Amino acid sequence: MAHLFTADPHFWHARIIGFCNRPFASIAEMDSHILTRMQAAMTPDNDLWVIGDFGFGGPDRAERFEGYLASIPGRKHLVRGNHDKPWMTQLSGWTSVHDLVQIVAGETALTLCHYPMVTFPGARHGALQLFGHVHNNWRGARNSVNVCVDVWDYRPVGLAEIKRRAATLPVNPLWSTVEPRSDLE
Repeated sequence: MAHLFTADPHFWHARIIGFCNRPFASIAEMDSHILTRMQAAMTPDNDLWVIGDFGFGGPDRAERFEGYLASIPGRKHLVRGNHDKPWMTQLSGWTSVHDLVQIVAGETALTLCHYPMVTFPGARHGALQLFGHVHNNWRGARNSVNVCVDVWDYRPVGLAEIKRRAATLPVNPLWSTVEPRSDLE
């Protein structure tokens, strides 16, 4: 069993293509590309954590999004984002739905929240926070990593890749203020 992470696919959201300079000519092309990447990454025994903003629009899109979820192997979990309306959280394809959740992958404690956090449980002891929301505006900091599709080639990522990227990111400049005596500095 593996955990894979992603955020902000924004399925069926035409304006996100321009907002984030996504290289797609249409929402159909974008949706197909991102969905194909998710399908290819997943196996039936994997967990996919979508850290917010799965799709865009109203309940008239529920059937479409149910189909998207059904086409992705494995268990799908949603950590609500600002565009995940109540009808989205009630789609039958979700194994679980959370506002914020803490899990352990391997031996790493993770806090999953759509929004970047400055500190979180275990932050001084090797835990990581995974987020989205900011799209391609910020990759994150040493222990708080952006998993948005816009900074991961439109695909979900595993913990090993996330840790490799985290090691290259700077320490958050607020870290010494909110977590003095840190072992990250």
